Amino acid sequence: MPKKERKRLQVVISEEQDALLTRTAYELSSPERLISKSEVVRLAIEKIARELGEGVHLEDYRAILETEGVSDEN
Repeated sequence: MPKKERKRLQVVISEEQDALLTRTAYELSSPERLISKSEVVRLAIEKIARELGEGVHLEDYRAILETEGVSDEN
């Protein structure tokens, strides 16, 4: 069976966001399975998309995106 083709995305994140990713991956990991930061990002994307599809947390996410820590703008 051929491997699924995946798209690669490069983003710039702050040291604080990287630390959050690392901590989240560590907390989700178990002795049987280590979770990568990439897996955490994919999980977050799926969770946000699912919630938005259900109309949940839309305003919360918009408010978060308007904060300086999440913005793409410099």
